[in-house]
Amino acid sequence: MDLAEVKKRLGDLDAVLTDRSVAEFGEFNTPHGGLSVWVSDRLVKKCRKGRVWKSPGMCTAMKNAEYGFDTKTSRSRGGADGLFQVDRHFSPVNAMMKKLFDQFLDKPDPLVATLENHFGVPAQKWIAVRLVSHHLRLLGFMVTSRGRSQLVLVDFDNEKGK
Repeated sequence: MDLAEVKKRLGDLDAVLTDRSVAEFGEFNTPHGGLSVWVSDRLVKKCRKGRVWKSPGMCTAMKNAEYGFDTKTSRSRGGADGLFQVDRHFSPVNAMMKKLFDQFLDKPDPLVATLENHFGVPAQKWIAVRLVSHHLRLLGFMVTSRGRSQLVLVDFDNEKGK
């Protein structure tokens, strides 16, 4: 998928998310198996407010879902693009952890229950992740549902080195 296709698909989600909380962005065949990427209305609102919705950095991050999620090397390698786990117990606590845990999962946000129902997976089994590009990190959760990996994006972070 090229960047123009990513931007078009993001634009197409605007209409779909007017009456839903989550919509499928697309599927990627990755080196680690199939990956369905979902975008939440919460992500759209946060990205619009932060002025990154459909930006080149966001499109590049979305495209990087094609790297997939390798459970054997799920921690970020410095400077690498891709999909990596966010650990609740990392110290010091960073902005991504606060956004995923304090401001979403532990709040709890009403979207949590919606996603639990939609995917049939309790939040306790979700894996917090970040989808990384050089310019932006998209934040979300990995769930295994319907026999495949699902990435649900709920927020973003563009703070360098924090």
